[in-house]
Amino acid sequence: MAVLKFCPKCGTRMVIQKVGRKSSFVCSRCGYSEPAKEIKIPVVRHRAHARAVRIVTAKDDELKPLPITDAKCPSCGNDKAFWWILQTRGADESPTQFFRCTKCSHTWREHT
Repeated sequence: MAVLKFCPKCGTRMVIQKVGRKSSFVCSRCGYSEPAKEIKIPVVRHRAHARAVRIVTAKDDELKPLPITDAKCPSCGNDKAFWWILQTRGADESPTQFFRCTKCSHTWREHT
């Protein structure tokens, strides 16, 4: 769990500053500081790919709430497909649009 600490003097959010093995909370506005007793920094792993895999391999009953659009399936030629959008690459790049055929369940994607 991340700790968010505010300066008791001016109310500014304090930052963690580490000197050697000792850490302290320091206010960047007024300079107030206090020792940090225990700091736990959570490890966050990027999960965009895991979400994409879960959705792409979803069962048909999980796809029912997804919208349907006109899109030609490259596998069977059907003209209707479920669609969804995910940010699978960097935030500065456009998202990826996924399609799944309503007839044969073939899944493909387009980078928009």
